[in-house]
Amino acid sequence: MNLLSRVFTLLFFSLLSTSLLIPLSSQAQELPKRSITMYVGFAAGGGADTSARIIAKKLSENIGQPVIVENRPGAGGNIVHGTVATGPSDGSVILLGSIGPLSIAPHLMKLNYDPVKDLAPLTMGVAFPNILVVPVDSSIKNLKDFVDQAKKDPGKITFASTGNGSASHLQGELLNVMANIDTTHIPYKGGSPALVDVLGGRVNSYYSTISSAQPHIKSGKLRAIAVTSAKRVSSLPDVPTIAESGYPGFDSSNWYAFVASGKTPEPILERWNQEIVKVLKDKEVLQVLNEHGLFPMPGSRDDLKNYMAKESRTWSKIIKDKQITND
Repeated sequence: MNLLSRVFTLLFFSLLSTSLLIPLSSQAQELPKRSITMYVGFAAGGGADTSARIIAKKLSENIGQPVIVENRPGAGGNIVHGTVATGPSDGSVILLGSIGPLSIAPHLMKLNYDPVKDLAPLTMGVAFPNILVVPVDSSIKNLKDFVDQAKKDPGKITFASTGNGSASHLQGELLNVMANIDTTHIPYKGGSPALVDVLGGRVNSYYSTISSAQPHIKSGKLRAIAVTSAKRVSSLPDVPTIAESGYPGFDSSNWYAFVASGKTPEPILERWNQEIVKVLKDKEVLQVLNEHGLFPMPGSRDDLKNYMAKESRTWSKIIKDKQITND
């Protein structure tokens, strides 16, 4: 075989091998050709459910397959996180996970899953800050008043939360640490009873979700003191952040993030990241989520992994220092 023939032969086999690799690579990226289940660990109607249904609708349109939202409430979302951790790993099941099971619960209780080892990050979903509110007839007009009164009468100022170890509880404890104050935590079984009691003046303050508190702020029944995020929120532009009110570095939001079984192949995880990020960047989806007080935070899988680790470190320290339990 002469030199020219050898060159053509090598070129032929090179092109052949490349053509064979392309469909294999493409096939590895394919999602299961059946209905996709998107689990949510909370009941219908809440922030997690609202986020999931808005995102699932567009996701279904984009991938050309049904994406069915299935609510599996219970134990603050911990049960369904365990279900997904040990469930199908072919990409047919994804979970809109939450801050509690992913970054708080491991420091409060024994779980049947490890959020780092058994769940694979896909992308951050949405975040939404809480807002510190007081009854409108309260003598507390701003965060300085709140801190001053707490220092004057340690333990007298009370703050409501949606339960021990919840984001609203830990935000209150974080301010206690950063402001060196002592306020008393009053746990409730959910946001509704907490809101009822702060409106009735039976509790002094509440780290409420903005969507729950905003109607009462606008009607003049509640006074907004400060938001827990690093930046002000567009729906309440005149309300300062806790950080700018004297406590730089205070930045805490509720958040939901997409995860899948930790045994899911890398190419499928990457495909899900691409598809979900595409939806979160869609202008119409962005607008609808914002209307519900939800702020998309699309990013890479590593971004979510690092964020979960940072949150875990923050809340682990608070839980340990304040000796918080889930009882």
